Amino acid sequence: MTQFLQSLKWENENLLILDQTMLPHKIVYRKYFHYKQVVMAIQKLIVRGAPAIGVAASYGMVLAVKSFLKEGLSGEVLKKALKEAAACFINARPTAVNLSWSVNQMLELCLVIPEKQMYKKTLEYAVHMQQQDQSICKKIAMHGAGLFVNKKNLHILTHCNTGALATSGVGTALGIITELFNRDQLNCVYIDETRPILQGSRLTASELIAANIPCKLICDNMAALVMKSKEIDAIIVGADRIAKNGDTANKIGTYALAIAASYHRIPFYVAAPFSTFDFNISSGDYIIIEERSDDEIKKIGTEWIAPAEISTFNPAFDITPYHLITAIITESGVIYHPNIETVTTYENALIKK
Repeated sequence: MTQFLQSLKWENENLLILDQTMLPHKIVYRKYFHYKQVVMAIQKLIVRGAPAIGVAASYGMVLAVKSFLKEGLSGEVLKKALKEAAACFINARPTAVNLSWSVNQMLELCLVIPEKQMYKKTLEYAVHMQQQDQSICKKIAMHGAGLFVNKKNLHILTHCNTGALATSGVGTALGIITELFNRDQLNCVYIDETRPILQGSRLTASELIAANIPCKLICDNMAALVMKSKEIDAIIVGADRIAKNGDTANKIGTYALAIAASYHRIPFYVAAPFSTFDFNISSGDYIIIEERSDDEIKKIGTEWIAPAEISTFNPAFDITPYHLITAIITESGVIYHPNIETVTTYENALIKK
């Protein structure tokens, strides 16, 4: 799957998005020609993964520009409409900071360029953002694989989906895993199924099998036992938002993995692009955690697996405290022992560049 499927692509002035809710049973690309359709696709997890939804939203803003210009909007009316469209995207998945980062980049561009050039320039910038994500993924993979020099027969555990389906490139955490496989250093990847949407069993498992990477699927509640009995060398996960002190928001279940990893003295790595950092918040206490529909817990597909009348608590993410994270792997390098000092040093070094 990593070799043949793209999470999204721009064709003939429309955005095509791979419907990930249909995987692994069907491969369906849906065509979007209006920005509100893209907002819906993000909300319904048709496209998911922090980098991928950031890129999708950037193309969504291009569609907004196209639509508003076609309607004859101009001046302050146009600017107001674009700001409203940007807000729709940002509110679609509030935890993932890549989404707000990419949308704000597009909005800033729209507000300073002439209206006659707006569609052309925003489309060029969206394409650039997609290509940039591909480059970032490759760099993350190289930096991450570099942590395992001279190590063979590695056993890696991962959570959720962080591969080509979650990005525009080879992926973040899964990109590192793929690079280790290409270097002949990997023995087996253990994949958490990642309840309740099963991104691990539906998406990551499909990607690894398609790439012929040795893997085993486990239920989420088996992870601690696997750490104890299967000689896990490292846990590598992605992130949707990282606070200034290194606290990390990722798919629900990540926090439990980090606790178990700490107990078993297993390195716990987070792989994410620089755009995932939110330097405006001091800790994970300020990260908004999205809560999703009851049906995600009470159903698998269309099949009920719980009483229809039962109430649920369904947060999509949890926060892993910085002190449980061995290192954060980015496109610019590795932040060892993340905390307010090491992350700030990293930020300042990038600013100087």
